[in-house]
Amino acid sequence: MGGVLESVNQRTQLVGQNRLELLLFRLEGDQLYGINVFKVKEVLQCPPLTVVPQSNPFVRGVAHIRGSTVPIIDLNSAIGRGPASDLDQHFVIITEYNLRVQGFLVAAVERIVNMNWGDIHPPPRGVGHGNYLTAVTDLDGKLVEIIDVEKILAEVSPGSQHISEGLLSAGMLERHGTKHIIVVDDSSIARKQIVRCIKELGCEATTFNDGRQAYDYLTQMAAECDSPLSERFLMVISDIEMPEMDGYTLTAEIRANPNLQDLYVLLHTSLSGVFNNAMVKKVGANAFIAKFQPDVLAEAVVERIQSGPDEPVNAVA
Repeated sequence: MGGVLESVNQRTQLVGQNRLELLLFRLEGDQLYGINVFKVKEVLQCPPLTVVPQSNPFVRGVAHIRGSTVPIIDLNSAIGRGPASDLDQHFVIITEYNLRVQGFLVAAVERIVNMNWGDIHPPPRGVGHGNYLTAVTDLDGKLVEIIDVEKILAEVSPGSQHISEGLLSAGMLERHGTKHIIVVDDSSIARKQIVRCIKELGCEATTFNDGRQAYDYLTQMAAECDSPLSERFLMVISDIEMPEMDGYTLTAEIRANPNLQDLYVLLHTSLSGVFNNAMVKKVGANAFIAKFQPDVLAEAVVERIQSGPDEPVNAVA
């Protein structure tokens, strides 16, 4: 256990091409769960918690950690399995998602494993806790479940889902026409948030659960269309962490394909705080923003609409 706890902070700097490291943990029971180490700031024994009146029932309290007050979310309760007991025997995984720091209460932390995103798959229908799964993988013959953390965070602490009125231009559609956007994200709640924002701007969206689905669709469309896809699609908005093919690899594949390389790619990620700018430039993304801020996303889309189709892409290093 000590080795796992000591190595987490060092490993959060890892950014690989279609690969990741999972921190494995357990809740109440034998089922294994995984979280991308890149999201993890620290792992520690559950500290004393202060209960906050009228807080979400999934929040067991707040902890004072390194000068900050951090909400501690009971993952076992959040996925519908009941509140955890014997908190002093539990651990807390401190994470950073969507510009927020929070801790997840877990029963045990196992180890870190190095995997390829190609070995991470969408959850099959009928798998337990399906509403809270974003992916699954097999490890030594055992199923590892990856929880849709963004869905849980949206339920625990819902933020604004709509664009500020000042960003909506009544005459924009008349000037520029309806635009079509490709949205790629393995989280169902994230896809809904993005599509809602896009539709408020008067744009249309086609959604995909992972980079492989999106890439196969784009290559098929390129084969069927006479005109460049950059004229058909305003942009591709892609998450980074996805099963089958991550957003970095999707972007690199788009840039390497002569029929797709002019597409505008916006990486939309919950990897805030430790985000690797060099990797974004290396794979050739045009821009990136942190999830989920409706106004920031809307500004990026509006800027793209107003800039026209000739926006240059970043060179692939």
